[in-house]
Amino acid sequence: MRVLMQQPPQGVEAPRYVSILLQQDMLGGWLLLRETGLIGGRSQLKREQFLATDAAMDAFEKTRAAHAKKGYQVVYIQGMAEPKS
Repeated sequence: MRVLMQQPPQGVEAPRYVSILLQQDMLGGWLLLRETGLIGGRSQLKREQFLATDAAMDAFEKTRAAHAKKGYQVVYIQGMAEPKS
């Protein structure tokens, strides 16, 4: 599952973005990757591992919801019909 979110442009600064990716690893666990930064600039990557599918999905949804509260808008969704509100 992947969601790409971006803040609306403000002035001359490049907009900020966040890419949230949830994927299963080769051992049956789950990996949540969150990349944030300025479009065209530096970025930061954070990684979390989960053993249970439910815990990984909850963390994915909480991360997406937290960024939506900060004003980020969904630009691209892959692997899910529609994010929960």
